[in-house]
Amino acid sequence: MRIERAVEVYLRHVTIERGLSAHTVEAYRRDLAGYTGWLAEHGAAEVAEVTPALVADFAADRAGAEPRPAATSLARMQSSVRGLHRFLVREGIAGDDPTEALRPPKLPQRLPKALTIAQVESLLEASGPAPGSDVAAELVAIRDRALVELLYATGARVSELVQLDVDDLAHGDVLRVRGKGAKERIVPVGSYARAATDAYLTRARPELARRGTGTPRLFLGARGAPLSRQSAWAVLQSAAERAGIEAHVSPHTLRHSFATHLLQGGADVRVVQELLGHSSVATTQIYTHVSVDALRDVYITSHPRAR
Repeated sequence: MRIERAVEVYLRHVTIERGLSAHTVEAYRRDLAGYTGWLAEHGAAEVAEVTPALVADFAADRAGAEPRPAATSLARMQSSVRGLHRFLVREGIAGDDPTEALRPPKLPQRLPKALTIAQVESLLEASGPAPGSDVAAELVAIRDRALVELLYATGARVSELVQLDVDDLAHGDVLRVRGKGAKERIVPVGSYARAATDAYLTRARPELARRGTGTPRLFLGARGAPLSRQSAWAVLQSAAERAGIEAHVSPHTLRHSFATHLLQGGADVRVVQELLGHSSVATTQIYTHVSVDALRDVYITSHPRAR
């Protein structure tokens, strides 16, 4: 089979059978286009012509490119290539995996940045209606408050939140979230977030929906269309500016804060793993480092013989 055809078969697999998002599939497509182009330049057009030596040369060539790519970009590229060849072996299209000896670059471990509880409270307050705002601005602000409350209360990714339907919240005090690979999880919703979403559903959403053509999506834009990921980002950044928070704030910042505050409050790491929708507890354990740092700070400032 020609390499280009194999890539198309693989991309169809990750789209349909694994249910990966269009954004992720497009990233795979870009990475593999660069890979197949490089192979063609080096005389390999068929799957059977790809050898471990060629794959190693490709990885070395990419690592030595100018400007020097980030380790994360190299790791993602190698992950795309490994995924392709492993799939081809599983499907019987290839006999051997030429990426078996490929080792990804070591990534620097970056601890996630979390807001303090006081900063989160300021952010939530700043996302709500301002005194004296007109009706149109108030409707949008009620929506914004519900959005930010849910981001922090559930630890959901922004892409998951903007894909929610109204029915996903119609299960008492829990939220049904569809995560990566179309996997569903149930996440509790606290009383503050539930009150904010109830206010949005009764006071703001009906008017926003009236302006559109009808959609089951929970969060709507000012014209009644489903709220986009970019608009949700803008909501959060505007609230951070109004709250006077100088640190960078993104939807992922609230996801990090959600996990960190749970662990600092005594939650088990496996419970946090389930709430975040991580497939492996190893992904969640990075947050335990944040909690250990917090414990160390308390110890140093509190114990009489710590310094």
